[in-house]
Amino acid sequence: MSRPRAARKRRRFQRVEETSAGGLVVDRSEGPRAALIGRLDRYGQLLWSLPKGHVEEGESAEDAALREVAEETGILGRVIAPLGAIDFWFIADRRRIHKTVHHFLMEAVGGELSDADVEVTEVAWVPLDEVSRLLAYEDERRLIAKVPELLAEAT
Repeated sequence: MSRPRAARKRRRFQRVEETSAGGLVVDRSEGPRAALIGRLDRYGQLLWSLPKGHVEEGESAEDAALREVAEETGILGRVIAPLGAIDFWFIADRRRIHKTVHHFLMEAVGGELSDADVEVTEVAWVPLDEVSRLLAYEDERRLIAKVPELLAEAT
C-alpha cells in the first residue's frame, strides 16, 4: 500500500542566487545598429538575445557586462547608461535558481564582430529599429524600449 501524498517526503531543491550582466552594444557610426547574439534552443530554433553572462567574484555588474559583450560578440564597449535588471526563476540540476541579470546600454568603441564564443551560434549587427522585432524575450524587448531616448541624452 502506498503512502498518502501528504505523507510522502517532499523533494527539496537547493535554492541558489545567480547574478549575470550584459546589455545592448550600439554602433552609431553606421546606422545606428546593435550587436545581437543567436543561440539554438533545445528544438534547434535560433533565438536572438542580448549578450550576457555570469558576474565573476570581485567583478562589478558593469565590468561583467563589458567583458561578456566582448566575449560573446567581439565588440568592445563603454557603458552609456543602465537599462535595468531582469530576474526570473528556473530549475536545473536539482537546484531552484533565482537569477538576476543587469543590463546596460553600451557604445561600441572597438573590436570586430565575431561568433568565436562557443556559447554563441551567430552574431549580427541589426539596425536599431529592428532589434525589438528580433529579440526572443519580452523582458529584453521591454528594456530596450528606452534606448532611443538614452542615446539622444548621451549625444
